[in-house]
Amino acid sequence: MTATPTTGQNLGDLWDRVTGAQPAPPGWLVLATGAVALLAVLARPLWHVTRNAVTIAHEGGHGLAALVTGRKLAGIRLHSDTSGLTLSYGRPTGPGMVLTAAAGYTAPALLGLGCAALLAADRITMLLWLAIVLLLALLIRIRNAYGLFTVLVAGGAFFLVSWFGSAQVQAGFAYLGCWFLLFGAVRPVLELQHQRRTGWARDSDADQLARLTHVPGLAWVTVFLLVALASLALGATWLLQPLH
Repeated sequence: MTATPTTGQNLGDLWDRVTGAQPAPPGWLVLATGAVALLAVLARPLWHVTRNAVTIAHEGGHGLAALVTGRKLAGIRLHSDTSGLTLSYGRPTGPGMVLTAAAGYTAPALLGLGCAALLAADRITMLLWLAIVLLLALLIRIRNAYGLFTVLVAGGAFFLVSWFGSAQVQAGFAYLGCWFLLFGAVRPVLELQHQRRTGWARDSDADQLARLTHVPGLAWVTVFLLVALASLALGATWLLQPLH
């Protein structure tokens, strides 16, 4: 007589599946996903679509920083032109507001670096499930239809790959997403400075920070860029480990 698995056993198997290590992917997959991610950032027609993923991370960074610093998060909006808006209430000045404003442009790079650390530890499935959890947490804060659609599509893609995808498909998806965050964190900072120089971003995060801290906006753009480039350099080192 064959014993029927209990709920506890099923949950234990799921936990082991999520937290366990997976085999390192072949080197060609690491390089191929990096090349595709770079193309998705550099090619203007693709970037107009893929930039939505960076916007999700950007606005999520604002929202998380607002909650961590004790501000009241009113909601997050994601727009079809790949812009976004995070509204929070609290003191209009002070460290909490500074950290909230600074978190947007740094969030994609730091998130990509965290993903690279998980992949370097061969925790591919864990990365996919953590992404689902973060997207669900973001979903309850979204306040417009396009934002709901975008986050649901992203979360659905992560779930389908993590639940039904083979080990190689999961690895390819995870590495592609990680590379994209690392590369994609750089371009918005360069675009920000271009917009500031041409007068199209007078109320950007950098300019808000300049008013809050009396540190020039260009200095904040430089900080954003340094964080993005440092995260890319370190993250790439970790991601390229399977080639060694």
